[in-house]
Amino acid sequence: MASETLTSSEYIRHHLQNLTFGHLPNGSWGVAQTAEQAREMGFWALNLDTFFVSFILGAVFLFIFRKAAKGATAGVPSGLQNFAEWVVEFIESSVRGSFSGKNDLIAPLALTIFFWIFLMNWMDLIPVDYLHVLANAVGLPFFKSVPTTDPNATFGMSIGVFLLVLYYSVKVKGVGGFIGELTLQPFGKFGLPFNLFLEGVNLISKPVSLALRLFGNMYAGEMIFILIALLPFWLQWTLSLPWAIFHILIVTLQAFIFMTLTIVYLDMAHQEHH
Repeated sequence: MASETLTSSEYIRHHLQNLTFGHLPNGSWGVAQTAEQAREMGFWALNLDTFFVSFILGAVFLFIFRKAAKGATAGVPSGLQNFAEWVVEFIESSVRGSFSGKNDLIAPLALTIFFWIFLMNWMDLIPVDYLHVLANAVGLPFFKSVPTTDPNATFGMSIGVFLLVLYYSVKVKGVGGFIGELTLQPFGKFGLPFNLFLEGVNLISKPVSLALRLFGNMYAGEMIFILIALLPFWLQWTLSLPWAIFHILIVTLQAFIFMTLTIVYLDMAHQEHH
């Protein structure tokens, strides 16, 4: 429908543009009406659609598991309780397999990361024009429904994990132990510059790889859905259904990979090197 009034390149750019709030060229604050205005807003602009959708999906996750916890019974469990128990067992087995330390935060963190990212990724399976039509109906110029296709969201989550890695590295090893790990391995004190370079790159690569892996895979998936939407109607259904079925695997796998790497990185932060 949208492609009838937009060229293919305009249609793609429109669907890849976030609803951005920031400082407009005229000096006021407001929502960008064009992609050029969004780019001119600079670093402090806020992608409202990313913030709104991720917040709502986080609330949905909390509501579902809170309801399951409040309704838990020792008798015959409900379907929701069965589901919640299966998920908790799955997360606990993942933590036991990847985390050798003792920290009561890791399992709840892994559960939150997996389901929050899973729900955000799942938004990619909604047909690309549906939410855009609704957004336009209420006067919004743009609306991206998949938060994980916004690098601001993926880097925000990865930086949160990175701060936890730094915190537990210092807490478990001490300031001296953490600095020693960065400067004395793997070549000893005589290779300090090389050690610092190698370990520094290894440390910084953790949040970068977490963010870019999730963003890249989901952005590519969204791009393919947009390209399919530009095809004739009969061909859209021929291609979109098998791609959507395959994309379910990608949606789940990316959430699992982000969760597993978070567990592994925190396990490394809890390990003392001698």
